[in-house]
Amino acid sequence: MNPARRTRVLVVDDSALARRAIVEALANDPGIEVIGTAEDAYRARELILALKPDVVTLDLQMPLMDGLTFLRILMEHHPVPVIIVSNLTPAGSALAIEALAAGAVDVIQKPDGRDGIHDLARRLTSQVHAAAVSARRAGRASTPAIAAAPLMASARRQVLVIGASTGGVEALRYLLPRLPMNSPPIVVVQHIPPHFSRVMAEHLQRLAPFEVREAEDGDELRSGLCLIAPGDYHVLIQRSSSGHRLRVVQSPPVNHCRPSVDVLFRSAAEQVGSDAVAVLLTGMGSDGARGMSLMRAAGALTIVESESSCVVFGMPQAAIRLEAAQRVVSLEEMPAAILTALGVHEIQ
Repeated sequence: MNPARRTRVLVVDDSALARRAIVEALANDPGIEVIGTAEDAYRARELILALKPDVVTLDLQMPLMDGLTFLRILMEHHPVPVIIVSNLTPAGSALAIEALAAGAVDVIQKPDGRDGIHDLARRLTSQVHAAAVSARRAGRASTPAIAAAPLMASARRQVLVIGASTGGVEALRYLLPRLPMNSPPIVVVQHIPPHFSRVMAEHLQRLAPFEVREAEDGDELRSGLCLIAPGDYHVLIQRSSSGHRLRVVQSPPVNHCRPSVDVLFRSAAEQVGSDAVAVLLTGMGSDGARGMSLMRAAGALTIVESESSCVVFGMPQAAIRLEAAQRVVSLEEMPAAILTALGVHEIQ
């Protein structure tokens, strides 16, 4: 895309108030132009064909045709990057997971009394720019997964930490089911709206061969357990009498993110050191790069997703530029790379 060309956005929502809020949120970004709004899927289809937007924002709960059905039709017949902007109640979050599986780039919580227009503007403009340059890789997570054979007793790495942002939910849907049931403790930071993390963890639990759940403060890290950072909370690792435990805290955002991958990775560097493996998946921005650099310096093994499979290459690219990544592999190669890192063989 020509850097001088503004990203053209179509806003689709049945609520006039929501449409106005989204348009207002995008209005002050000189790189974005809202080219139209639609109150339902049928009007949206007309405008997409006529105006050919670069990005579409889409609500999931609409009359005549719901947003998820429209998204599936759109991805089949006229693929365009789509950002879901919806009320992420438990029911709405479950629909959002399905929307990501159907090809949406990311999901954003509609603003409420606590999460105002200013925060929506920051998050939505970032996601629009990410979506405009995203590579759509739908259907990857639907490939049947075969979990790896159990790790042998010689495997010596104690903790696996994973960071992701835009496109990360689908990457996790692909990756976790392909890891062994007796994997070492796994801690995941996915940039995610509040209230969405629990539903995402429940969804991943149904796919993975080990336990997956939303983290709680004080959780002990153990083999066969994957903990997901709650939306709007940081997670960090601390040593405990039995090994390691997880702290869940609401300290200030880092890199404009909460949860932040850097917070997790820095704690892993300090508390786990050479007994850790770090993985950085698709995402916009640079969160996690500095933390991964600290982990590498502490002797941990570090792996990032390659541009060939990333929806957005920002976070892995930032780690590569800091020389924090020891291996750069596609998502399809990631399970084998992690197994190698968890075993007795060093990454060259």
